[in-house]
Amino acid sequence: MNRIKTAPLSHYLEALRIQRWDDHRYYHHSRINQSLHLLSAMSFVVSYVFLFIDPAVSALIAWGISMTSRQSGHFFFEPRGYDHVNQATHEHKEDIKIGYNLRRKVVLMALWAVAPVILRFSPDFMGLLNEATVQGGYLKSLGMVWLYVGLGGLVFRTVHLFFLRDVTTGLVWAMKIITDPFHDILLYWRSPLALLRGELIDPMEHTQTSH
Repeated sequence: MNRIKTAPLSHYLEALRIQRWDDHRYYHHSRINQSLHLLSAMSFVVSYVFLFIDPAVSALIAWGISMTSRQSGHFFFEPRGYDHVNQATHEHKEDIKIGYNLRRKVVLMALWAVAPVILRFSPDFMGLLNEATVQGGYLKSLGMVWLYVGLGGLVFRTVHLFFLRDVTTGLVWAMKIITDPFHDILLYWRSPLALLRGELIDPMEHTQTSH
């Protein structure tokens, strides 16, 4: 694993810009996917507010609305064929994906989906939840479990990237994930309007001139 080195802020900002740009140009061609990302982003902003008010409610919003809308856009609407804009196959893009590609997302979403079932049979989720949380009811307990799943997924992939790539890549990816909701609102607020005009696929003309 590479040792942590001090680098100028501009270095991290440029790395963040590149990760965001690659994520957009490779994985967000569908206007439906973009519109669902807009819904997801706005919901995530609300969940961020509730994180300081009621973490369980925050997680219920994040997983129940934000993640389901976001991932359904990727799973069901994003094209899987050859990407003529970037001259890349779907398989190639999956291999070079820095964060959670579709295969890894299946694992993460499976953990999310199985959590409510486990909670039905183990109210304290095998000792993970304290008594106060359990006494708060099923939804409060589920929200806390989903919060741990989300934080665990973020920390796991960040540390994983420390070893696969380097510390900078991992830290920048974590910052990208945390700030994506705000960036997605700025990036995709026009997407529903394009969708209403009948444009199902973003022509991505800006990718030909932007770097």
